[in-house]
Amino acid sequence: MGCMSLQSVSFRKLSVLSLGFAVLCVSGALAEPPPEGPDFRRPSLIITNGPLPESLRSTIYNKPVQVREITPAAVVALTGSPQPMNTIITGKVDDLASSLSRVQSRVQDISGQLDGLQKENQEKAADYFAAIASVNTQLQSGTTPGNPRLLEKLNTAEQRLEDFSGSANMLNQIGQDASQVASENTFLLQEARAAYGLSGAVEEDHLRLTQIEDDIFRMSVLIDRILNSVTDDLTRTNAYLSSERENVRALSLAVANGEMYGRSLSNRPFSNVPAFTPAAATSGTGFQAQPAVLSQPRALVKIKFDRPDVAFEQPVYMAVNEALNRYPSARFSLVAVHPAGGNAAQVAIESTRARRNAENVLRVLTEMGLPLDRVDLSYSESASATTNEVHLYVQ
Repeated sequence: MGCMSLQSVSFRKLSVLSLGFAVLCVSGALAEPPPEGPDFRRPSLIITNGPLPESLRSTIYNKPVQVREITPAAVVALTGSPQPMNTIITGKVDDLASSLSRVQSRVQDISGQLDGLQKENQEKAADYFAAIASVNTQLQSGTTPGNPRLLEKLNTAEQRLEDFSGSANMLNQIGQDASQVASENTFLLQEARAAYGLSGAVEEDHLRLTQIEDDIFRMSVLIDRILNSVTDDLTRTNAYLSSERENVRALSLAVANGEMYGRSLSNRPFSNVPAFTPAAATSGTGFQAQPAVLSQPRALVKIKFDRPDVAFEQPVYMAVNEALNRYPSARFSLVAVHPAGGNAAQVAIESTRARRNAENVLRVLTEMGLPLDRVDLSYSESASATTNEVHLYVQ
């Protein structure tokens, strides 16, 4: 069916504009030439003012149309649920997440090791102080020299101190592991921040990067806390070992002699504290800038070795302890004195005995905790001395 041209039809009273529509149709295809012959009949022209067919109306009157209204909720739904997409940055984020997981696992292991070691040290400290308390209690009540029960307790205490020394080495290893993990965690943080500037990422990649960055920050806080705890434990353990080893040495001397002396002379927390003076108190401070010093040496103890078993330990300890309380930076002089009378052989013999006695006193002082570099050893002869003597001076 084809439509004829309007120029081939003459309109007298009917026009397209007045009717509103007109359809001029003929049967057959206009592209084909009309057949020739006597039986050929041309198609008739049909003009109608009826309604257009629905199929033709939908084709002619399809523009303009109203599109679907887009609401804010529809926009949020469209942007809030994007389709998953794997990019180059997605692989980078996956690698960062995997590395962070390994760091978290190592931090958990290190934290567990530190917690277990701290609990072990608490048990060792309890055993050590229980043994020391038993020895001190027995010495205070009175005991025999070289009591085997007290020696066994001392051996237990010394073993616990050696265990603490091993714990210090383990703390050092934990600190090294924590420092290594801290370096790796810092590197991950730098990698995560650098990933923000890489091209080719989608919104989901940056969202995951933000989450990973926050997790890395939390790991940094935990690692710093572990490092601080290790540092504090090491400082306390080293100071504890140094102090208690001196105390055990002094206690060993007390057990050997069966007498209670006191704590080690080296454990003096106020040795560097300025001394209080009334003169300085009038100025408003109450303390002088320098500790008290002696203007000249003063005699502390004179020990006469007129018999083999001279018990000089307790008086020497009390005198040195009192001197250090009053003069924390004091030094000591130990003088071996021998009689000057007699022939040369007798003088030589007495001089040797006096030196040995002075060396014995020096050994006892070091066992009590007095540093060896604070004691000066010398010898002298005296015309008034009748037996070997050892004089102790503070200066």
